Amino acid sequence: MSRKEVESESVSLIKWFSELSNKSIDVAGGKGASLAEMYNNKFPVPPGFIVSAQAYKYFIEKSGLAERIKFMLSDLDVNDTEKLNKVSGEIRGLIEKAHMPAELESEILEAYEILDVSKQHIENAKGTALGILKRGHEPPFVAVRSSATAEDLADASFAGQQDSFLNVKGKSDLIENIKKCFSSLFTARAIYYRTQKKFEHDKVYLAVVVQRMIDSEKSGVMFSRNPIKNDGSILIEAVFGLGEGIVSGKIKPDSYTVDKGLDNFKVINIEINEKRLAIVRNSSGKNEIVKLTSERGNQQVLTSYEIKRLAQYARHLEEHYGKPQDIEFAIESNEIFIVQSRPITTKFEDHEQKELTGEVLLNGLGASPGIGSGKVKIIHDLNELDKVKPGDILVTEMTNPDMVVAMQRAAGIITDEGGITSHASIISREMGIPAVVGTGNATKKLKEGQIVTVDGFTGRILEGRSEIREAEIKPILKTKTKIKVIVDLPDFAERAAKSGSKAVGLVRLEGIIASSGKHPVKFVKENKIENYVEILVKGLRKIAEPFEEIWIRSSDIRSDEFRNLEGAPKNVEGNPMLGDHGVRFSLRHPQIIEAEFKAVKEIADEFPSKKIGLMMPQIISVSELAESKRIAKEVVGIPNNVKIGIMVETPAAVQIINQLCEEGIDFISFGTNDLTQFTLAIDRNNGDVQYLYDEMHPAVLNSLRYVIKRCKHYGVETSLCGQAGSREDMAKFLVEQGIDSVSVNADAAYKVSEVIAQAEKEFTNRNFESEQDEKGISSREKEKEKDIISVERTIEVEIPSAKINVSAVETEDIEDLVLKELEGDDYSPGNKEDKNEKDIPSLNDAIPVESIDLMDNAKESEIDLNSLSLVNANVEEGKESKESSEVETKKIDDNADDEETEGKDEEEEVLGGAIADELLNDNEELEDFDKNKEWAPASKNNNEDEVLDIF
Repeated sequence: MSRKEVESESVSLIKWFSELSNKSIDVAGGKGASLAEMYNNKFPVPPGFIVSAQAYKYFIEKSGLAERIKFMLSDLDVNDTEKLNKVSGEIRGLIEKAHMPAELESEILEAYEILDVSKQHIENAKGTALGILKRGHEPPFVAVRSSATAEDLADASFAGQQDSFLNVKGKSDLIENIKKCFSSLFTARAIYYRTQKKFEHDKVYLAVVVQRMIDSEKSGVMFSRNPIKNDGSILIEAVFGLGEGIVSGKIKPDSYTVDKGLDNFKVINIEINEKRLAIVRNSSGKNEIVKLTSERGNQQVLTSYEIKRLAQYARHLEEHYGKPQDIEFAIESNEIFIVQSRPITTKFEDHEQKELTGEVLLNGLGASPGIGSGKVKIIHDLNELDKVKPGDILVTEMTNPDMVVAMQRAAGIITDEGGITSHASIISREMGIPAVVGTGNATKKLKEGQIVTVDGFTGRILEGRSEIREAEIKPILKTKTKIKVIVDLPDFAERAAKSGSKAVGLVRLEGIIASSGKHPVKFVKENKIENYVEILVKGLRKIAEPFEEIWIRSSDIRSDEFRNLEGAPKNVEGNPMLGDHGVRFSLRHPQIIEAEFKAVKEIADEFPSKKIGLMMPQIISVSELAESKRIAKEVVGIPNNVKIGIMVETPAAVQIINQLCEEGIDFISFGTNDLTQFTLAIDRNNGDVQYLYDEMHPAVLNSLRYVIKRCKHYGVETSLCGQAGSREDMAKFLVEQGIDSVSVNADAAYKVSEVIAQAEKEFTNRNFESEQDEKGISSREKEKEKDIISVERTIEVEIPSAKINVSAVETEDIEDLVLKELEGDDYSPGNKEDKNEKDIPSLNDAIPVESIDLMDNAKESEIDLNSLSLVNANVEEGKESKESSEVETKKIDDNADDEETEGKDEEEEVLGGAIADELLNDNEELEDFDKNKEWAPASKNNNEDEVLDIF
């Protein structure tokens, strides 16, 4: 569509809400038309405008992409997931890189400039006054939301398939995010859905809503018809701050039930939940999680006036549209705003779960997806585990490894405490058992024998029995970064293999140990250590069979988790997490670690074609690694084809990674669950501090970045296991750092492979663009660069009573000559490496390499060494020791920072075993370490938060 065609049809590329209605779907899309309809019917909708569907068509055709996109989709098999994702990514990339037509960009920015200015002021201001009004106005934060023209039709629902962005501010960010919305018309899901519904791709268009953001003090969702009870009541849920807390499940909202049949809107029920957190917008436009005081968290969110006023809006909207509505609202400065309304529909496409019916008894965090129903069995003591029968719902304060056997029998798991990285969450996800954690009081509110349904998708516990559904495991996509699975329990190895991964990145022996019911110490005391070996071999064999590669971690047995196993030590530790466990426990009980290594050896002998890895947990010193290797090699006789590795899960292991690599390891695997809590000093099982637990904290990211870089230097393979690997932002970060593999639970493997595939594509594209830019350097510049590299350097060095002319290509030759002059006949180059550095310092250390003068035109330069600091190096002439120097020089070797300095002595100053200068200055990517800057993917704007548009 050309600009003339747009004008001939009298269709503006930009439309204000006041110019549209619910009949304007072909211009504004379903969402835009709905907002315009409410705006013009005096509902309190924040002001906004629409980048019309015609503007999208104009953009696509003007940029020359229309025919190209049509060709790329013409013969696409949408059932080929890998190809579908590839084509989707390519199309989106083309759209996002295309330039916005100048006239369209101008209209968008003009509307943006006056978005937050009152209509009366605009109408009264003319010419210069209007210009001043625009220039003097602070650009507002806006929401940029996709609005498809085929959205919410009677026979199809496109809602949620396109992207939306919040907290966008500034002209360039606005244009970029509008293009991202345009590109989201071609997500893999959207392409698949249109094909299945037989919609022509080039007949579905996209409009974009640009709407002023509300800085919500309170927000929530309301249903004009209660979707749980399916009766005539209105259901309202509200939290302090932004509504993302409800969507994410991080915050338990207050719940209000209102009778809409009466004009006075009688409040039938109010449920006040403790809201420990709130999500707010900070000054930079980013969403920030803040902790609420106990007093604030237990306050009722909505006033009586707000409840009734919202109920009025809900009934009026239902009456206006003639259908029950799902409505999103926000409250700023005591003013209520309606930011979205759409029909409540029971249609769910693409295998989404059906809405469950039944009274909601409890809300928590959906920790493991799936739906399970059964009888409640409340466990207060481990002696009660036997009462959990197959198909029951296990309810407890918090699970631990002692409960694994009972957990396997359960149809669902509910806990009072814990977060998404707690034991209950990790194990239930691996087993595929629906779980809801952090309910607060399930053990008190639920009754023994009561029939309930655990909804692991939404974090709800409902009264009665519902259809049981397991979370689907889909095959992973092919990626350069290897996707591995985590398997602890032998009986679930086949399920994990359905992911399509050929490798197990982590086997925790504790799962097999807990299933045996006996503590390893018992086998030692009874002199039956071979029985322990047999139990381990039996379990490991079952795990290894479906896979080509398996990394096995020696046991990490905490006293609080295994004290109820038969024969467990009875000592009670004040802080078990920092107590006697991991490799330190194993080395104090050599028979146990030898038995575990023997089990690994038997598996390696039984499966010679499989790649076997053995790794030690909780390493904090080189001596622990050295002793473990000695036992493995000399005592047990582990074959050479078994790789030896370590878990990097302590800050100590991060700091001494150089020494650990030099001791000799084949691989490392980050244990981010422990590394995060140790780095941040946060108990990940403590609900009160969950809001502070963040694997994306700068301190954690700096640790990961540093270890990966050093391991690459030593040729050591890098991997990561833990909940963090399932996070989209973490997966992107790891790809950019060049990690070799990521290990996740089987149910998350496909999603992680999607994220990694996209991240790899973006990273490759950026590298390609950089290469193209480099190719633009003129041949003359390249030749000059070549001449600079090859030029013979002539440096004149002056020392007391002596001058030497040095003509050399290598700095090592310069060093030899200077040291010879200093030491006289006693010095020879061959003896240089034998000298202790504190006696004869490296010239590279004495004179910063960055500052040596490179003589492009073979001119001589003088370096005054009269005051050069050479520790303990006596100058022959005059026997004087100088302690300071000023050297006027230039850079001689840009790569010097990456070279290993030979003969480093253990007496040098170190920071936790790693040279302090190396840890911070040698790594360019850690320049922000001290500044404590947060990392964000290069492709993502820090001033916006991409969200799933579910409304």
